[in-house]
Order: sequence, then C-alpha cells, then structure tokens
Amino acid sequence: MPIALDELDRRILRALQYDGRITVVDLAEKIGLSPTPCKRRVQRLEDSGLISGYVAKIDRKASGFGVTAFVSVELERSDAADVERFQKAAAGIEEVVTGMLMTGSQDFLLEVLVRDLEEYEQVLQNKLMKIPGVRNVRTQFALRKFVERARIP
Repeated sequence: MPIALDELDRRILRALQYDGRITVVDLAEKIGLSPTPCKRRVQRLEDSGLISGYVAKIDRKASGFGVTAFVSVELERSDAADVERFQKAAAGIEEVVTGMLMTGSQDFLLEVLVRDLEEYEQVLQNKLMKIPGVRNVRTQFALRKFVERARIP
C-alpha cells in the first residue's frame, strides 16, 4: 500500500532525487522546515521503503562501458519454474544491469552493459544462451541515450 505523501514529503523526495548527499540542514532549509522535523520525515520515507537507498551515479562511457544492448529473451516454456530459473540465472550475470519480466511475445527484456561488441558476443554465447530453456534471443544496440531520469515524475 502506498504511503500517504503531503507536499513537504514530495519536496523532500524531489530534492533527494537531485542530490542524495544533501545534508539534513541544507535539505530542511531548501524545503522550508527546521532540521529535526525534516530528519524525521526523511526517516519515515526510508522506513516505509519509499526511499530504497542511495547510490553514486557512474558514467558508463567514462567507466569503459560503451555498448548497451537490449536483449529480448523468449523461453521454450513460460511456467513458473522456468521463469524463476531464468530470472535467477540472468540475475547472476554481472553484465545484466536491468532485467524485466514482460508481456507479449518476449518473456524478458534485459539491459546488458559491455565494453565492446566482442564482449557482448562472449556474454551472449557463454552466458545467456547457456541458460536452460532459452528458445530465442533478439538484441538491439543503443546508439545514443537522449533522456535519462533517475527520478520519478
């Protein structure tokens, strides 16, 4: 069940989405609260699970990962055991940075991050295609990212 948010909570969330390292004092000043109630509100948002963590955003190209592949996977069978087995195996592949169960003709959509096409070929042949029950794999490569939001609207 979603947590009830008021305008101050929304302002806290917007501020934290843009700067997760902001101090409580600066956050309180930014949203118009004193530090103690601001800290209590942030703690409530964390305890509720709405704020699920804080991370450093790493530039993919600067870190050497210049190729993003979107991989559609179709399983031979889509029963619960096969779906669970694939999810567990795909989650264990370091190059898979996002995995989603899908509707329609594809069962899964994976976002795979690699340094180059040769590395992608190795991931495809030696990891993805070795997962039991994989029937078909289709890959699309991203040319350029033009929108990236690490925030909710």
